[in-house]
Amino acid sequence: MSSYISSQRIRQALEVARPVVAGRVCKMVGLAIEVEGIQAAVGDEVRILPPGAQPISGEVVSVSGNRVSCMPYGDLAGVKFGTPVQGLGRPPTIKVGNSLLGRVLDGLGNPIDGKGLGGDLVQVDMASDSPHPLNRDLIETQLAFGIRSLDTLVPCGRGQRIGIFSGSGVGKSTLLSMVARGTSAAVSVLALVGERGREVSEFVKRDLGDEGLARSVVVVATSDEPALVRIRAAFTATRIAEWYRDQGLDVVLMMDSLTRFAMAQREVGLSAGEPPATKGYPPSVFSLLPKLLERAGSSEKGSITGIYTVLVEGDDMNEPIADAARSMLDGHVVLSRQLATSGHFPAVDVLESISRLETAVIHADRRKMSVELRRIMSAYRDAKDLVEIGAYVSGSNPLVDRALGMKDFIDAFLRQGVHECADLEESWACLAALVGSPELAVA
Repeated sequence: MSSYISSQRIRQALEVARPVVAGRVCKMVGLAIEVEGIQAAVGDEVRILPPGAQPISGEVVSVSGNRVSCMPYGDLAGVKFGTPVQGLGRPPTIKVGNSLLGRVLDGLGNPIDGKGLGGDLVQVDMASDSPHPLNRDLIETQLAFGIRSLDTLVPCGRGQRIGIFSGSGVGKSTLLSMVARGTSAAVSVLALVGERGREVSEFVKRDLGDEGLARSVVVVATSDEPALVRIRAAFTATRIAEWYRDQGLDVVLMMDSLTRFAMAQREVGLSAGEPPATKGYPPSVFSLLPKLLERAGSSEKGSITGIYTVLVEGDDMNEPIADAARSMLDGHVVLSRQLATSGHFPAVDVLESISRLETAVIHADRRKMSVELRRIMSAYRDAKDLVEIGAYVSGSNPLVDRALGMKDFIDAFLRQGVHECADLEESWACLAALVGSPELAVA
């Protein structure tokens, strides 16, 4: 502990002794400003100093010749040609610690809930390496979400990364709030990236509630924040989750949404001069996604289970960001607008959802139950049109007959109230009773 304190003091002393080098603004185009006269690397933090106004923090996003292109974390009001810009010579930092539990932070890690920061916080760099691929612990233990449809039919393991895919208004944020309240993980870290300001207060007070907030850290960057702040919010939440993982804890990292993170990077990339590629997304978007997603997962000390929502455009599950995210994640949950409009919540389309680690985290007998229910639901889906027009003759297919008889019971099993938390063992027992395999309930 003493060596750690000494290193902290040395670091602070070096920071104070660092020479101040200031450049000046020489060009402003769109969201970016070009600065000459400072030596800075991509990712370094800068401070813009408009006369008679508060300093504005920013970050270097590209370098060209003797100029660097920066983007601000705040409004550029008052910035003009010749405005001094100070290079800090380091990447951005945030403060982390146990006293962050129950707090609401902005995208830069500063509290926005009107409370001061606790005294146990330590300052860490935003940059962090992903766990070494050979040092990652195997994912073999199921993590309960408290949601019957997910725990039994799309089971998730500690350290797994899974995506929730749907169009707008189908229930992604509500599903995340259910996970935050019902998960068996010790800590939840939530990142609300590009959300409407009205939804933030509703999510924290109504969906998450006091119980969920007490063991959570919420990082917020609303849609009116600069693009760089929205990007930082995703990495800030990930860095906080990494700190808790390094303490040996099992953490659930929930991010809403990965698509708005990609849209923010699109703004940054295009402003920095990148060429647009697929649907206007520059190449940096598709290189930044794995850098964010790979930082979640298990390590030698603890685990981060990542749950990322993906807002698909026009309910197209194969649009560029959805397709890229699905290829990087360890499973996907698809929410159906048809189920949502019929009043079926959570609107999980079980037949389109899958966990790639299902066989690793649940017993083979329990997997048999899951597969059996999927077979029954698939048989009903295939015969649904014939049944609705009266063309299906009872007795033609025993599996379809069984599916028709079980339809109401299956729907009741899959439906769940927003504030209802389902016990994991009870969920498996209910599934065993539903498919007629009581001997498999305790496997």
